[in-house]
Amino acid sequence: MWTLLKKDLLLEWRAREMLPALLLLGTLTLVVLSFAFDPMLPWRREAAPGAFWVALLFAAVYGFGRSFVAEQQNEVLQGLLLAPLDRGTIYLAKATSTLVYLLAADSVLMALFVVFFDVPVHQGLWPWVAATLLASVGLAALGTLFAAISMRTRAREVMLPLLLLPLVVPLFLGGVEVTERCMAGRPLGAASAWLHLMAGFDVAAVVVAWLLFEYVVED
Repeated sequence: MWTLLKKDLLLEWRAREMLPALLLLGTLTLVVLSFAFDPMLPWRREAAPGAFWVALLFAAVYGFGRSFVAEQQNEVLQGLLLAPLDRGTIYLAKATSTLVYLLAADSVLMALFVVFFDVPVHQGLWPWVAATLLASVGLAALGTLFAAISMRTRAREVMLPLLLLPLVVPLFLGGVEVTERCMAGRPLGAASAWLHLMAGFDVAAVVVAWLLFEYVVED
């Protein structure tokens, strides 16, 4: 697994294709939404968490669409499937490398979000970070699986979000709820329930995707 993960990270380090694109798309989304929400509107602060999560989702979906491009173009995936490797190992390596890209983009988007929307973080920073981390894990788990499913279809740019977005609604709702409480300085007691829900969702997503990946790449 670690050899495959190192391979993916080295390819990205040399090509610098996915991470800059993630940052560009996420930043543009935040900029557009920051201009769309008038600073004088009383509900701007309440709507701001949704803007952050929309930007994160847009960037993530784009990244998943590119995650198997190199393997498909150079028939690398076929070579990996012929090698004496467990299919689950291939999945975990790809999902982990995708998670690394997502977390790197998330850290920048969080800082830009605070600047563009002028939101306070105060003591609510760590729950927000935890929600973002948990959401990224779930997105990487399911996104890698659905990227493998859609990579052989002609309309993969359409198929991927259609498969992924309905299933990550719990992550989106939990992330928005936790972020809104952090920004408003509200008690985080109820938000902890959302964090537990997101963690449980991540465990289920990783296990199910890991089990299904073998059948996806064999078809």
